[in-house]
Amino acid sequence: MKYIIPAMMAAVMATHADKIAVIDIDGMTCPLCTHAIKHSLKKTPGVLRAKVKLNTHQATVTFQNDLNITQVLKAIKKAGYSGKVLTIKPSE
Repeated sequence: MKYIIPAMMAAVMATHADKIAVIDIDGMTCPLCTHAIKHSLKKTPGVLRAKVKLNTHQATVTFQNDLNITQVLKAIKKAGYSGKVLTIKPSE
C-alpha cells in the first residue's frame, strides 16, 4: 500500500505538469515593450510566470498544461508584437 500512493501521486502530477515555452518576440525596442508584453501574458488565465528580456528579444513563459500555446501567442499579439515559439518543455 505504501508504494501505491506515491505512484498515484506521480500519475496525478504528470497530468497536471506545467510547461515552459521560450518565445522569440519581434518588434521590442525599449523597456516599455517588455512591460507591455509581460503585463498581457500575466493577464492570460493559465500563465503562471512570464519573464521578458529586451536584450535577447525573448520571453520565457511558464503556463499550465491545459493552456494552449496559441493563447500565449495571442496575448503577445494583443500587446502589439509577434512571437515565434522556439521551445516548449515540461517544467521541472
